Amino acid sequence: MVDILVVEDERDLNDVVCMYLRDAGYEVTGCLNVHDAYEAMHGRMFDLVISDIMMPNIDGYAFAAKLRELYANLPIIFMTARDDIASKKKSFHTGVDDYMVKPIDYDELVLRIEALLRRSHIVDENRLEMGNFSMDAGQMTSSIGGKEVPLTAREFNIAYKMLSYPKQVFSRAQLMDEFWDTESYTGLRAVDVYITNLRKKLADCDGFDIVTVRGLGYKAVPR
Repeated sequence: MVDILVVEDERDLNDVVCMYLRDAGYEVTGCLNVHDAYEAMHGRMFDLVISDIMMPNIDGYAFAAKLRELYANLPIIFMTARDDIASKKKSFHTGVDDYMVKPIDYDELVLRIEALLRRSHIVDENRLEMGNFSMDAGQMTSSIGGKEVPLTAREFNIAYKMLSYPKQVFSRAQLMDEFWDTESYTGLRAVDVYITNLRKKLADCDGFDIVTVRGLGYKAVPR
């Protein structure tokens, strides 16, 4: 399920946006300030962020700039009362992908989210292709050059996530938090085992490499 973070300091609006997006089928976390947003993102990977600009202590510009520094491909939407061209220009130069002026139309927000997710290859008819390797999330199948590659459910999910965000580093904690249940007592090194298995099974892929980033984690790098 697509995981969305909403950062909006007006509680009533935050609640309404979160409720509407949940009804649209998304997993949604609402935060009232950037500090809480950073806490929510610790050890967790969101697929899209919606943020206000004017917030206490840390504003949306600083938040978006930090997100863009950390996550090159993370879709970001500003949802703000500012309707002047200077604010829009600064926002897009900061790295946001879309800009909506309050009061927003919630149906339009969903349409914009869907467009950004398609553009980011997060939702693309449940299919992902890179070089001679393809994955079908609907059928949970993968193949190299048309020949099926047997992956476990967890191997499939890890590979699909990493290839959805090429060049983005995923820490062991992020992968563990997303793909292991909360009752699991497995250590972080279990992630290394899965990455090793994926590298072996995907050795004949010609479109990407799974690279170790020392001290940080792993990323999929297109060739």
